[in-house]
Amino acid sequence: MSKENDPSDIDPLEVAEPLRRAIGERYLTYALSTIMHRALPDARDGLKPVHRRILYAMNRLRLSSTGGFLKSAKISGDTMGDFHPHGDMAIYDAMARLAQDFNVRYPLVDGQGNFGNIDGDNPAASRYTEARMTFVAEAMLEGLNENAVDFRDNYDGRLTEPAVLPATFPNLLANGSSGIAVGMATNIPPHNVAELCDACLHLIKTPDARDETLVNFVPGPDFPTGGIIVEPRENIVQAYKTGRGSFRLRCKYEVEDLGRGMWQIVVTEIPYQVQKSKLIEKLAEVIQLKKVPILGDVRDESADDVRIVLEPKSKNVVPEVLMNTLYRNSDLEVRFSMNMNVLIDGLTPKVCSLKEVLRAFLDHRRDVLLRRSKHRMDKIDHRLEVLAGYIIAFLNLDRVIEIIRYEDHPRDVLMQEFELSEVQAEAILNMRLRSLRKLEELELKKEHAELTEEHKGLEELLASEELQWTRIAEQMRETKKKFGKDFEGGARRSQFAEAAEVEDVPIEAMIEREPITVVCSQMGWIRAMSGHIDLGRELKFKDGDGPRFAFHAETTDRLLLLGENGRFYTLGASSLPGGRGMGEPVRLMVDLPNESDIVDLFIHAPGRKLLVASSAGDGFVVPENDVIAQTRSGKQVLNVRGEVRALVCHPVVGDHVATVGENRKVLVFAVDELPEMGRGKGVRLQKYKDGGLSDARTFNLADGLVWNDPAGRTRTVTELDEWRGKRASAGRMAPRGFPHDNKFN
Repeated sequence: MSKENDPSDIDPLEVAEPLRRAIGERYLTYALSTIMHRALPDARDGLKPVHRRILYAMNRLRLSSTGGFLKSAKISGDTMGDFHPHGDMAIYDAMARLAQDFNVRYPLVDGQGNFGNIDGDNPAASRYTEARMTFVAEAMLEGLNENAVDFRDNYDGRLTEPAVLPATFPNLLANGSSGIAVGMATNIPPHNVAELCDACLHLIKTPDARDETLVNFVPGPDFPTGGIIVEPRENIVQAYKTGRGSFRLRCKYEVEDLGRGMWQIVVTEIPYQVQKSKLIEKLAEVIQLKKVPILGDVRDESADDVRIVLEPKSKNVVPEVLMNTLYRNSDLEVRFSMNMNVLIDGLTPKVCSLKEVLRAFLDHRRDVLLRRSKHRMDKIDHRLEVLAGYIIAFLNLDRVIEIIRYEDHPRDVLMQEFELSEVQAEAILNMRLRSLRKLEELELKKEHAELTEEHKGLEELLASEELQWTRIAEQMRETKKKFGKDFEGGARRSQFAEAAEVEDVPIEAMIEREPITVVCSQMGWIRAMSGHIDLGRELKFKDGDGPRFAFHAETTDRLLLLGENGRFYTLGASSLPGGRGMGEPVRLMVDLPNESDIVDLFIHAPGRKLLVASSAGDGFVVPENDVIAQTRSGKQVLNVRGEVRALVCHPVVGDHVATVGENRKVLVFAVDELPEMGRGKGVRLQKYKDGGLSDARTFNLADGLVWNDPAGRTRTVTELDEWRGKRASAGRMAPRGFPHDNKFN
């Protein structure tokens, strides 16, 4: 056998397997680790491992809600060293979030120092802040030392940690949770604990209750930052039934009267997880870009509370219309997506309905009750055994003392003479002399009777499922009493309302009507000068630029701009930059491509019709109302491809169309021959062998066709029979004196 194939040279730890299987198995292991040990909360206590370990570490450090604070660095360090082998910053960030009352409905950590704020500022470093548990966190840990839950080894086997917390508090829904795992995610909103307790009590009473009924007790989320939920009830019911859905959440505001007809809007509650500083920046950007021209100013007057002041541009503005416009253009309204993906029994990820989540919590409460009851029974059994020994000792006190004084092995003699167990004999030997009082004997008998009675009650509890649910119901009522409306911050914060459909009043109707002069340069810089200035007056432009469009308008007008790409764009005259400078590029206001020039810019006249045509000689008539664009990306009307571009846009003002090609041939035909369309390539206006269209115009045949000859004189031609024909014919050479640029007036 050759040396290369010698089996003794093969490393037994090396295993050959297909790459696909090797990668698949390892990725699956990683995915399961992320799902089970990092991203998804347990349905029973509503915690992820990092949060559970933080609370357990704080419990071991005896950081009770009434005790002293301890440096956050110590807490995160102990958590990392003993239970959570990940970065201390990740642990500190998780702990800091549990202390933020704007992020967590019922904070589990009581922080002292800078733990961040609603503006989005980060917490101070862990060496500067201190923390302890809250009253809610203590409720999560209640019964931990009474064998209420299973413990497992920590990551290095030195210590043990709870696999789940006892959780007398319905934390999963009360505080919500969010996380992204591999191939799945979770996003659960916070709720009001009193409502959750009511739903649990109903589910205990009626185990087969439907989700629709439970929504009567839990009408929707209760966000820590308040706000108004405007989602229809049928959508909320469907979301809780399927475990997936979304909620529309708006800010809460009030209108303050400033006298003399003036007013301002004050926002007092903003939507959940919206950073106030970024919201202010967005509102300022809305004002700067004049997306909402009826909004004049925004100020942040917040202190400990939220107070954002919105000033209207004019007192004529309707507050509801202003807010409705801001809902569409800012985070004053958001959608919170719900995805109740949780780990059932800490193992199986599942998207659960409201009933399934509450059932998982109640089943856990029953398991905890049974385990604590059994633990208590074991303690009682041990104590009763000891008490029985004490009572025998009191009945034979002199003999017991004699045995202890004179025997070499008093324990063995006591066990043999009085038939005591080893536990009883040890207890008697460890008994203090002061316990030999006559009164102590009476107390022992009393304690024995009480414990016997308690033991009997626990036996009945463990034997009866009905008694168990009765006890759990009592615990839920106690939880509701502790953390309900009388608890600090326990009252519902988020309110419900219908999304009032405010009639769409045109924004122009609320803008003060003032005269302006719109000026747009050849390079596309646009501005609005105050008043109606002389259009012949010389204006300043940037070097290499010059005038192109100039016309009188009013601030309430809407402007239409046609690009060579065939798209119409809409501009609000009130949103144009002022006329003190050179203006701003129109391409910053609308998404007009750099390679497309402006064909025409004019004031929108409702009800009017437009003749549009391309350089290829195709065109049609379009109602002007149909070319209004709602977004800055514009509206495609004239379809053009390749080298073809939009060329003509003129109002339809007569009964005939006159066209002239680059070959200087003119054709006149009836407007009726053109189709009226909303969008398309159009039909052929004039036929060409070479070249394309130069210009097109509508006019009244009876009034004749008018143009300026090369000498600057106005010529009117009424005898047009020579040039009249059918649409799409070639036409005849233009009359003498027709402009050299092939353009009509």
